[in-house]
Parts: sequence; C-alpha cells; structure tokens
Amino acid sequence: MKSMKSTLAATAVAALFSLPAMAQVKIGVVTSATGPTALVGIPQKNTVPLLPAKIGDLTIQYISLDDGSNTTTSVTDIKKLISDEHVDAIIGPSGTPNAMGVIQFVAEAGVPMLAPVGGADVVLPMTPQKKWVFKTTQNDDIIATALVDHMVKTGIKTLGLIGLSDPFGENWFKVVNELAAKAGIKVVVSERFSRADTSVTGQALRILAANPQAVLVAAPGAASVLPEKTLADQGYKGQFYQTHGAALPSFLKLGGKEVDGTILAASLMLVLPEIPDSNPSKAVAQKYIDAYKKLYNGQTPATFGANVYDAGLLLERAIPIAEKSGKPGTKEFRSALRDALEQTKDLVGTQGVYNMTPEDHSGFDERGRELITVKNGQWTLLK
Repeated sequence: MKSMKSTLAATAVAALFSLPAMAQVKIGVVTSATGPTALVGIPQKNTVPLLPAKIGDLTIQYISLDDGSNTTTSVTDIKKLISDEHVDAIIGPSGTPNAMGVIQFVAEAGVPMLAPVGGADVVLPMTPQKKWVFKTTQNDDIIATALVDHMVKTGIKTLGLIGLSDPFGENWFKVVNELAAKAGIKVVVSERFSRADTSVTGQALRILAANPQAVLVAAPGAASVLPEKTLADQGYKGQFYQTHGAALPSFLKLGGKEVDGTILAASLMLVLPEIPDSNPSKAVAQKYIDAYKKLYNGQTPATFGANVYDAGLLLERAIPIAEKSGKPGTKEFRSALRDALEQTKDLVGTQGVYNMTPEDHSGFDERGRELITVKNGQWTLLK
C-alpha cells in the first residue's frame, strides 16, 4: 500500500511538472484583420507569433482578437481583455478611430496600451487619459514636415488635400494646413471621404477644378489608393503625395502604373536594401522581415506589422523594470509598466529610435522617416 501511495505521489508530481507553464504576463492584442482596415490589420495580427514568448524569467501570453475594423467591436474587445483576461498591457487597435474610442477604458483600468496607428491624436495633446497610451508609429508632423519641405524645394505653391473624414484624416488636415501656411504654400481645396466609399468622383472633380500643383492623400491602407487612381483616371498631371499610411505592398499592386511617381515619407523598411548598414534600425528591421518571411512562406510584411513588432521590443525593455515594483497581474505592475515605457531611451526599433518623454509618447525623431518614391512599380529612396 505504501509503495502504491509513493508511486501515485510520484506520478502526481511528474504530471504537475509536465503541465505547460502558466503565463505570468498577459498581453492583449486587438487588430483589424478583417473589414476595411484589413490591409493594415493582417500583417499586425500575423506579427503576434513573432513577439517575445519569454521576457527575463517571465512567460508571456498573447491573447489576440479581431475587431473587424469596427470601432464598437474594438471597445467590446478591449473591455473583455481588461475585465475577463486581466491583461497587463494591450497592443492595438489597428485604426486611429478604433484606438481613440478605447482610450478612456484603458485609462480607467490603468492598463498601458501600445497603439500601432498613424493618427497622432491618440497621444497628442497629452492628457491624464492619454498618458496610458504609447504610439509605435511616427507622429504626423514628422512625416508631414518631410513632405512639405520637399514641396518647398521643388517650387510647389498650391496644394490640394483629400483624406478620410475620421481622426486620421482630420489630424492630417490640421498639421498640413499649419505647415503649408508657414511654408508659403496655399491649400486651394480640401476634400473628405470615408473608408467604406467606393467612389470619390465628386471630390476628384472639385480638386481638378481647383487645379493645385500637388495633391496630398491622407488615408491608410487600401483607402489611400482610391483618390489617387480616380484623379489620375480623370487626367490630373500634378504631383501626388501620400502619408505613411500608404506604405504597404498592396498600394503598389492596387495602384499599378497610375501611382508611379508618388512621393511619401515612411519607414526605411520600404527601401531597406538602399539604407546604409550604419543605420541602427536596419539590422532590427531585417531581423523582423526575415522572421516574418520564414513563418509565412516568403511573404514580405507591410510596415504596419513592424509597428506591432516594435511594441514587443518596447515591452521587452519595460517589463523587467516594472517587475521590480509589482507582480504581473497587479495594479502596481501595470502602473510601473506605464512608467517604464514612458522612460524608454535609445531603443532601436524597426522604424527608428524611441526616446519617450512624459510629453511625447511616440518618441520618434527624423531618424524614423525616409523620403520615398514609386518608380516602375517599386519603392525607391528619393534622391
């Protein structure tokens, strides 16, 4: 009997140690892998398996949800991750409107959120709620300044704007109007459209009537292609500019020959072979690209996926610091994690170098952008 008890006890202990280790840190991820923003959300969702599974002595569990590009679903998903899963941090959502809609909930719960979105409104102007949000893309003014500087250099005096009627587009209108005015460039026409629109013919005709020397399209993902193709089809011959929202392979595929000559400021990932090895982000970006291609049969990731990868790098730096102040799963840990993210210095990511401050929760400088053009259907460094 004693021998049987010993055997049973040994078996129980062996079974206990054979069980998979429980995750000590839970990270929620919300992406728009379906719906109008899917071209942005798919590479972000696909990047989740490449995020660190272990940080220091802590095991990391990622709980990934798809909001279908729907802002209401984003709120539902975020609330679920907070109340049911008790996550320590959140990566996402994919879209600027989606991220704007959940800020109050992550702030009330005291859960830091790393938003891989374009619109600077998620972190600017800084507020008590937005102090819980960190942005893993370049702020609009950094990108817009490069574009307006190019306009000045090439003698452009009149500009047309067309962009989304949502926080992404509206912030771009605000930033570009301010920069253009300072540069002596007159914005002669401004038009808006929605992500779900299948035609912008009316807006394009009004832009043609105003006859600006250049047109800037302010929209991410597939939505960035429609205005440019429509204007090109109607005979517009001026210069097209795009935001970093157009920085994805599908822009080239959907746009075809009609987007040749387009200029944008975006991540070095688009033109990585042309970037000198001395650039600190090149090796990090190449590591991400290689890992993504290995996992997805040679498919090259869009820069939007890299924004999620960088979120993993930020957490990898901050979690060991936060662990000193509290146990994962506690309010103390999450608060310390927020503080550690805000104190990030000289962290090299795929997009540039992060230097966060209490006032700047994006942390990028000019190293986070390159002037790029489309030539013969390919991205190329603008020289």
